[in-house]
Amino acid sequence: MTYQLWYWPGIPGRGEFVRLSLEAGGIDYIDQAFENPDSPGDDIAGRVPEPFAPPYLVAGDLVIAQVANILLFLGDEHGLAPKDKAGRHFAHQVELTITDMVAEAHDTHHPVELMSYYKEQKPEAKRRAADFRANRIPKYCGWFERALERSSGDWLTGDRWSYADLSLFQLIEGLRYAFPKRMAALEDDWPKLTGLRDRVAALPELKAYLASDRRQAFSTEGVFRHYPELDGA
Repeated sequence: MTYQLWYWPGIPGRGEFVRLSLEAGGIDYIDQAFENPDSPGDDIAGRVPEPFAPPYLVAGDLVIAQVANILLFLGDEHGLAPKDKAGRHFAHQVELTITDMVAEAHDTHHPVELMSYYKEQKPEAKRRAADFRANRIPKYCGWFERALERSSGDWLTGDRWSYADLSLFQLIEGLRYAFPKRMAALEDDWPKLTGLRDRVAALPELKAYLASDRRQAFSTEGVFRHYPELDGA
């Protein structure tokens, strides 16, 4: 089966978490952000069940939305997650935690109104970003570090990577882009986490994709945005 991935064109955003697993798993898919850039959402209201928003995956008669839910499906169908119950649920737990952190990172530049421009809420964004840098980044990344310390192998769930490891890589990449000063000041505290990021970047399964133009760059249009006034050591 060839899947269809629907997401907005021009930004990696939340769709990138799904792309990484599709690419690393060698799974056939059509990326509609490239195939149909003028119609990124397709006829979303006509889908059954109707997704709340992209990204969503069309798999035959199935329409699967929400990043963690899509990756749970891909993990089960394509061996991108542990087979044992404890490992399967822990990978999903990590993914849901990543989803929470992505939402908080987004809210640093849109803390008041999602439909208003960043420039219209700069004072609130500075306050929100300061708390995110001081408290939330260390809290989340400290938990990821401890999870890796307690693993029986080099990856979150043992000796083989799962979709959760790929998503953790993307999260660190996004945080490095959005908050380079803060991440540089903190990363020595997380050797396991930064080591995992490097191992994912070196995976043979991802080499071609990461070097291709399909791997979209971060920008101030996506979830992770770099505004110098929101960063700081």
